[in-house]
Amino acid sequence: MADTEVSSVVSDFIGFLNASPTAFHAVDEAKKRLQKVGYEQVIEREDWKLEAGKRYFFTRNHSTIVAFAIGKKYVAGNGFHVVGAHTDSPCLKLKPVSKVKKADYLEVGVQTYGGGLWHTWFDRDLTVAGRVMIREEKGGSVSYSHRLVRIEEPIMRVPTLAIHLDRGVNDGFKVNTQNHLLPVLATSVELNKEFAENGHHAILTQMIATKLGCQPDQICDFELQACDTQPSIVAGAAKEFIFSGRLDNLCMSFCSLKALIDATSSESDLENESGVRMVALFDHEEVGSNSAQGAGSPAMLDALSRITNSFTSDSKMLTKAIQRSFLVSADMAHALHPNYMDKHEENHQPKLHGGLVIKHNANQRYATNAVTSFIFREIAMKHNLPIQDFVVRNDTPCGSTIGPILASGVGIRTVDVGAPQLSMHSIREMCAVDDVKHSYEHFKAFFKEFSQLDTKITGDT
Repeated sequence: MADTEVSSVVSDFIGFLNASPTAFHAVDEAKKRLQKVGYEQVIEREDWKLEAGKRYFFTRNHSTIVAFAIGKKYVAGNGFHVVGAHTDSPCLKLKPVSKVKKADYLEVGVQTYGGGLWHTWFDRDLTVAGRVMIREEKGGSVSYSHRLVRIEEPIMRVPTLAIHLDRGVNDGFKVNTQNHLLPVLATSVELNKEFAENGHHAILTQMIATKLGCQPDQICDFELQACDTQPSIVAGAAKEFIFSGRLDNLCMSFCSLKALIDATSSESDLENESGVRMVALFDHEEVGSNSAQGAGSPAMLDALSRITNSFTSDSKMLTKAIQRSFLVSADMAHALHPNYMDKHEENHQPKLHGGLVIKHNANQRYATNAVTSFIFREIAMKHNLPIQDFVVRNDTPCGSTIGPILASGVGIRTVDVGAPQLSMHSIREMCAVDDVKHSYEHFKAFFKEFSQLDTKITGDT
């Protein structure tokens, strides 16, 4: 891949990151990109009329999105070639009643979402973003709409306690997430007329209303989270890194989405495809995936079923299709940390610049097996792409992904992979520029070549 193409993919990724402070914004950005290249939106609560050779997508809860391109040679019972990732990241979400007032400070009550490195949220310039439910009246009738909101400027901060008042802090900074993680929004000295609007500070509600161009009393409810205002950037002395929040897992979300778009952009791309190329980006992975829009929901199975049944009335075809399908579960991986090298198993030390990491776990915390890892590795070899392996130390607990959830829930062959990164679950993470390119190329090659490769592999006979 030429350097100009690398910079093009990376600059595109930086734009995606900066447009996506929340899962809602990430899905909205994905939706815009799909529509721009001609993907047609289908609605889950309506009938679907699908055609071979066409491209579609649907959203669920505005925080999960599934896009798919049906090969021109597709017939019911053929397989689905899927890359799955997630749209959410650990963060601080506003409580239903967020108004907190202490010692003349106006603070914002927040809940911890996922397993964040909460100490990294101190002394950052924060704002809020998310979705808002708005009541609108037109011609005597009332309607309710979902609107995205993002306040660009820094409006709050979680201040640390001065070392003079906590002399032992450098021996171990312990965060009480209930008492210590409240962002400071303002002081009542400046806001003599401060009062609550639906359990939230009036100044915050007014800022949101102004941003949306509505009145505060039109806001029925919202899901907001605290966000870092520092933009994502290409950085490092050699400009080899990306510094950003939410790399876990917007990096894999972006790479899989761009790979699908670019593998289905021309008429000829689907000419000889007999399967369905798909990307599924789920919400709520960081908290276990158990929601109507998480990977633990029927969303994936619903999609496979509805697509298959659009081409046949034979209910047995879905089972056949699933056995012919393949899932790449794409979630960021742990790169070897130079200051904590003992945290990695000595024979499995993924490096930045080393390409996608295949994740293995004998206890099925990852869904990879010999067949699925071979398939993914074979694609890398054919395209001269780097590939790495990861196994967690035996004395360290192993994280997990949507891979085992979908493998067990759907019955689909699965490989767990991810690009290497440092500072996972920090408010500010880092990865390598060329691993974004490697991931994109690997996923694109998977979409283009899996159908042909799969015919050469002996299954259960």
